[in-house]
Amino acid sequence: MNFYRIYKVLIYIFIFTFFCNYTVFADDEEFEKSDNISSFINTSSDIITEPTINSRAAIVYDRNSGTILFKKNENEKRKMASTTKIMTAIVVIENSNLDDIVTISSKAAGTGGSRLGLHTNDKISVRDLVYGLMLCSGNDAAVALAEHVGNNILDFADLMNKKCTELNLSSTHFVTPHGLDNEEHYTTAYELAIITNYALKNDTFRNFVSTKNYTITINNHPKNLSNTNELLGSLDGVYGVKTGFTNGANRCLVTSIKRNNLDLICIVLGADTKKDRTKDSIELIEYAFNNFESVNIKEKIQTEFDNWKLCNLSNLTIEKGTSNDLEISLDNLSYDFLPINSNHINDISIYIYCDTKLKAPLPSNSVIGYLTVSVNSKNIITLNIKNTSTINKKNSLDFLNDIFSSYIYHLESIFFQ
Repeated sequence: MNFYRIYKVLIYIFIFTFFCNYTVFADDEEFEKSDNISSFINTSSDIITEPTINSRAAIVYDRNSGTILFKKNENEKRKMASTTKIMTAIVVIENSNLDDIVTISSKAAGTGGSRLGLHTNDKISVRDLVYGLMLCSGNDAAVALAEHVGNNILDFADLMNKKCTELNLSSTHFVTPHGLDNEEHYTTAYELAIITNYALKNDTFRNFVSTKNYTITINNHPKNLSNTNELLGSLDGVYGVKTGFTNGANRCLVTSIKRNNLDLICIVLGADTKKDRTKDSIELIEYAFNNFESVNIKEKIQTEFDNWKLCNLSNLTIEKGTSNDLEISLDNLSYDFLPINSNHINDISIYIYCDTKLKAPLPSNSVIGYLTVSVNSKNIITLNIKNTSTINKKNSLDFLNDIFSSYIYHLESIFFQ
């Protein structure tokens, strides 16, 4: 009888432990059947209307120009689940040697949720831990990396938040390296796009998140990993980046996609199911690529500015200046290509405004005008026009010299006419 009671207690403990653990599972894709994503893909190149999506928040962000092509509650603070690991990975890459060998602590080995499968005293490289972090979303790998780079989770979170400060993010805060639900751990779709864009500029990070399958080594034993990102290798142009799921955050997906000159980040947060996050992501991606064209706006601006200078530069005068030889330049545009809605591709207008009468002194890099670019009557770019050299104001001697020169010229015209 005592044995039977002990047996029942053990069964209850097992069931209780299972369901407690289940409530914090992150990125455990086994709980939902994978859908055939081809059923969500519209292969037509026709312009489509802006989609209505299930996800609570979303954004489609152009990496070249920072233009937002689609947004839904993009500034709303939300739990982010394992999309957290985008920041975890870039902080690790920037602050550690990927070839270092890590000995796994009992704390890291005991971390719940989705796991790489680490045990206490396992030995594994930082590089392989990052693969475990980004491909199979190992929370145990996240804690091991945090302990290796920051000594502990709290100090590592400080490094994550310092990076937020560097990126001028005001609506993002990290508490953990893995993203299990915490009220003080949040971001927005927009700021997550900024973090992702920053991370993707790092070739090492980009190599991690674009990997579909990889074999790591734990204690010199190989282990095969597969990426949880269902769009990687399945949708044209996708090259990363990260899935996410907790009960508090629901389903999340950050995707990077490049086709021709359009390089986009698509983020969906708070989808009800894996099917919804997949469907929403694909609809947003196809909407963006079917509705926007990449225009070499930098070339258009430079051509317009050069033509304007040919026609107008000689008409600019500098009152009381020692010289009238004005040289001007335009502020540099940090990107070449800009996505323009196909419906407004012929509605691009460039206007140039510049003072025709300037007053000396004119220091170098003085703003003397500006150029604007508008699309469908909406201003989207403003660049300053500046003079490139200093023009001093005439002094008394300069004026006497002018009078004398004018007098000599007058005499010459009389005697040598």
